[in-house]
Amino acid sequence: MSKKIFFLMVLLSLVKMANASQLLIPMDETQKNHLKAYGIAFWVLEEEISIEWLLNYRGGSFLMPQMALIEEELKIRGVSYQVISNGQSNAIKTEIAQPETNMETLQLDKVPKMAVYTPPNKLPWDDAVTLVLEYAEIPYDKIYDSAIIMGVLPKYDWLHLHHEDFTGQYGKFYANYRSYPWYKEQVQQSELAAKSLGFEKVSQLKLAVAQNIKSFVLGGGFLFTMCSGTDSFDIALAAQKTDICESMFDGDPMRSNCQEMLDFSQTFAFENFQLEKNPMIYEYSDIDGTNLHRQNNLNEKNDQFTLFEFSAKWDVVPTILTQNHTQTINGFMGQTTDFKKETIKPGVLILGENKRINTARYIHGELGQGTWTFYGGHDPEDYEHKVSDPPTDLELHPNSPGYRLILNNVLFPAAKKKKKKT
Repeated sequence: MSKKIFFLMVLLSLVKMANASQLLIPMDETQKNHLKAYGIAFWVLEEEISIEWLLNYRGGSFLMPQMALIEEELKIRGVSYQVISNGQSNAIKTEIAQPETNMETLQLDKVPKMAVYTPPNKLPWDDAVTLVLEYAEIPYDKIYDSAIIMGVLPKYDWLHLHHEDFTGQYGKFYANYRSYPWYKEQVQQSELAAKSLGFEKVSQLKLAVAQNIKSFVLGGGFLFTMCSGTDSFDIALAAQKTDICESMFDGDPMRSNCQEMLDFSQTFAFENFQLEKNPMIYEYSDIDGTNLHRQNNLNEKNDQFTLFEFSAKWDVVPTILTQNHTQTINGFMGQTTDFKKETIKPGVLILGENKRINTARYIHGELGQGTWTFYGGHDPEDYEHKVSDPPTDLELHPNSPGYRLILNNVLFPAAKKKKKKT
């Protein structure tokens, strides 16, 4: 081969490399549809294509190879993107790598197997997580009590708990809804399910489910839950050696000393909480800060919570979970709206707080080989969701920062595990 031909081949190779391109999906205010962008990231991973999550760069942007099939999907789903050269991509990564920048590049290369713990008769809009999974077009399996008791959890990487009452008190809806057909049907179905699985009481079934979920996390699973799925889960674990249900829930009275018999060593997030023993009061314990919102005249116009900022290079996990295009997020109510800080265990990481009433809205922790995240409130775009309210239309909220927090948790197990720097 002559030197001239060799030189031309090298030159063509360099030109080809210079023209190679990447797709940048910005996640700052320029993004038309933040929620569907997460769905794109999940879809690309399903195609066995690795992508990069640029933590804290333009709101937590995604970087992936330029491919015709990806661009077509981005256009179909209405997600904003930019075509950039490899040179531009390398310049961005160089900027991110600078020690003084609070940014990091994280590789995503695994499609997490998703499950949502939800009753079979529930529709997607009954729960914010299933609603946004449907909207973002992220696949998931529905599982419930029987599947968990039969040991299905190890096949999954990620589990969300529907707004369940793990204490066996049917959400403490008794005072207001005991005469309603849907409430009676729920009680009947729950009792039949418990009996069919070999449990005398619904509370015993729910405890067994909670313990199986705890084992799932200990073994390396990722748990995410919202609203009453947070505190009722921990209360059930703490009350495993006593009876906290009154007779209208399980046919016999609660133990008179049930408060003293709580075992806080069994819980994920909370300790030293006081049970709400009155069955006519719509509350499980003093963990929940819902009443503080009303006492301090918080409403849809002035109720907000703030995300903490973490070091992207040193605290990668909390940085992943708080990616957003804003640090201040509009609040929203739920049966469990947020968490009183005095009931939170010392090792729990607070990711977001309501500064006006000093409560935690968004918390995270590790247990064994796994992790868990609790997020207070029912629906990030429905301030005070009531029974039988119409579903939220996410087409009207494609840039919802509150829903973005849910989707951060969805993508979290796709990240290559990175050891915390010491």
